[in-house]
Amino acid sequence: MESEVKTAQTDETKKVSRRKFLTTAATGATGAAITGFPMIAVAQSPIVLKMQGAWGAKDVFNEMAEEYVKRVNEMSEGRLRIDYLVAGSVVKPFEVMEATSKGVIDAGHQVAVYWYGKSKVASLFGSGPVTGCDASQNLAWIHREGHVYYEELMKKIGLDVVGFFAMPMPTQPLGWFKKPVKSAADLKGLKYRTVGLAADLMQEMGTKVTQLPGGEIVPAMERGVIEAFEFNNPTSDRRFGAQDVAKYYMMGSYHQSMEFFEIVFNRRRYDALPKDLQAILRYAAEAASTSNYALAMDNYSKDLQELRDNHKVNIVRTPQDIFDAQLKAWDIVTKRIADEDPFFKKVWDSQKAWAKRVGYYYFYNNADYKAAYEHLFGKLGFK
Repeated sequence: MESEVKTAQTDETKKVSRRKFLTTAATGATGAAITGFPMIAVAQSPIVLKMQGAWGAKDVFNEMAEEYVKRVNEMSEGRLRIDYLVAGSVVKPFEVMEATSKGVIDAGHQVAVYWYGKSKVASLFGSGPVTGCDASQNLAWIHREGHVYYEELMKKIGLDVVGFFAMPMPTQPLGWFKKPVKSAADLKGLKYRTVGLAADLMQEMGTKVTQLPGGEIVPAMERGVIEAFEFNNPTSDRRFGAQDVAKYYMMGSYHQSMEFFEIVFNRRRYDALPKDLQAILRYAAEAASTSNYALAMDNYSKDLQELRDNHKVNIVRTPQDIFDAQLKAWDIVTKRIADEDPFFKKVWDSQKAWAKRVGYYYFYNNADYKAAYEHLFGKLGFK
């Protein structure tokens, strides 16, 4: 009897084990079938935005624009793609803002001063001469306080865009001259290229200003339309051939001592994007700002030496007399425009209040970097 019970238990155990095996095998087979079944992925087409820059094909600014585009495209992981076009691909450099607002292009990479004809306030968001701060500190003003005024300006003048700012540009040289300028008196009557409020300032100092995009500068010098000019930096200047039409490069000036890139998007196109893609467009500008500055420091310093050593350009420090005259002229210009335009006054007052506070901290705290440089490498020997 005991033997029969043990046999029955053994048979039952075998049945349970068999059922367990079959169940496991079936589950495994199902899993294998699912795993082995070819997956059909439906690829989502990316949203494509066409962005045009305001820069000639060889300009280092195109490389800086492409650094922004690269960051957007990589962070969006195929959901959004910016296709970048150089100046003139669709519209002229000074037409980028209007074309973006109207939807002719989806986005633009430029400087605010290029649409300064619509409002002189535009120049306070890039290419404003001087507040007492440098470009980095004034870009901080835009991030912390100024962007509200920028949005207000867009509404006032009917530009349907969303804009971000990047790259605090180093002080722009006074520019290129066929003979050295030794005092502010030497500038009177000179046919000179600049843009924005710098044009107002230099006109106040007696120059005859022509406003031109970068690609038109050298031809204008060759035809005698202008006799001297500034554009932006040693790399851009060398690449478009400034050294071929002038041999005196005067470094330092107040006329454009705090400029930034303005990256603009058609507002309807921007508002239609998911919030995370909007955030990528915004924060990529901050990332590119750092990358652009690093690219600038590397290239600008190398090209200044290239201009000096290989192109025999005379690198000259702008005389203090010109700096002093620029400050006096700037006082006159800002008062005149502020008296005419209450909104200009509001933005300018905000910048000054920021500069007074930030500059106080900066000048009390900052090390004397020039002294440290000369300690390590010897006197600079400005001439």
